[in-house]
Amino acid sequence: MPGVVVRHFAQLDVGTMRELFHIPPAEFTREDPADLLAAGLGATLYLPAVRPSLAADIARCQARGVLSMICCLEDAVRDCEVAAAEHHLVAQLRRFAAVRTDLGADGDLAQGPLLFVRVRAAEQIYRIAEGLGPALGVLSGFVLPKFQRDEASLASLTAIREVAAASVHRLHAMPILESPAVAHGEDRHAALLDIRRVLDAHRDLVLAVRVGATDLSGVFGLRRPPDLTVWDLGVVAGALTDIINVFTRCDGTGFVVVGPVFEYFESRDHRGSRRPAFDGLIRETQRDLANGMLGKTVIHPDHTAAVHAVSVVAHEEYCDATAICVETDATGGVLRSVYDNKMNEVRPHRAWAGRTLRRAAVFGVAAEGIGPADLVNVCAAERKALV
Repeated sequence: MPGVVVRHFAQLDVGTMRELFHIPPAEFTREDPADLLAAGLGATLYLPAVRPSLAADIARCQARGVLSMICCLEDAVRDCEVAAAEHHLVAQLRRFAAVRTDLGADGDLAQGPLLFVRVRAAEQIYRIAEGLGPALGVLSGFVLPKFQRDEASLASLTAIREVAAASVHRLHAMPILESPAVAHGEDRHAALLDIRRVLDAHRDLVLAVRVGATDLSGVFGLRRPPDLTVWDLGVVAGALTDIINVFTRCDGTGFVVVGPVFEYFESRDHRGSRRPAFDGLIRETQRDLANGMLGKTVIHPDHTAAVHAVSVVAHEEYCDATAICVETDATGGVLRSVYDNKMNEVRPHRAWAGRTLRRAAVFGVAAEGIGPADLVNVCAAERKALV
């Protein structure tokens, strides 16, 4: 089976890419270092495992620019349907893998996407791997909900390690932090440190840490309205801030933390007219990024363009980051911005610059004067052309 090779904005033609990008996004594969792969996840689409045409849906979403997807066997599936959903998922993934193999290395489906399965328990990881057999290579890993320092979470990490060791495929784990212990202020610090110790011990497996803002909100009976962001919910923002504090250190101990799910398909203006929820999604993704998160969980393929547009490195950011990283004087110092509008302090800004250039490698650098709105509009036009 060919390796999974992906590139953001691959659905755009060469001429359009030249207009939009100073430096285009580069190809990357799931064999790349975990920090680069995690930075490139972008908008990760949730797909219920019970979707009747799951294999075709994966291919269709990939053609629209979705490069990472999670097939969900947990909250998206009723308890009474889990066994049937698991069987259906295996059959659909085998079908997708067969089509991709038939196309060969030059086929569209050979270009990704990165696929993950969200499971309920470790036993599902073993059964899915056994059911897929040689088609296990279609998966990049498993997502572990309600992750905490308990036997169930540890068993899931062990299952991923054992399944990967018994095959030739690299498999990643993505734990989701969403338990009441993470939500409750009096329990949170100890809970997060316990989880970090577990993940430190399994660092070679962990691709990224995901957060379940819907579950965290539910602990307090809250739900953000479409005109606000999750960062406007004080108790939830507090939990997210503490997660970032514990897990995104730039001293070599950190992990990539992915932004929480955006749960609105569309919103309504003051006249009651429907409109895509892009404005709220862009605002929330910008706040995620400003606070140290990369990527986002989405529930509709149309949201991909907005998340990826915000993830593209602005020309000004790239110029600043490059200047800072080129400066090798260990004593620090201050540089005048190329845009002549700010100071760049070499020592405190170096970690930011490194993260920015890593993001630039997978999402590209926008041409001067090109912003997120321009990228969203072009991707939207391209999507309409595909329909």
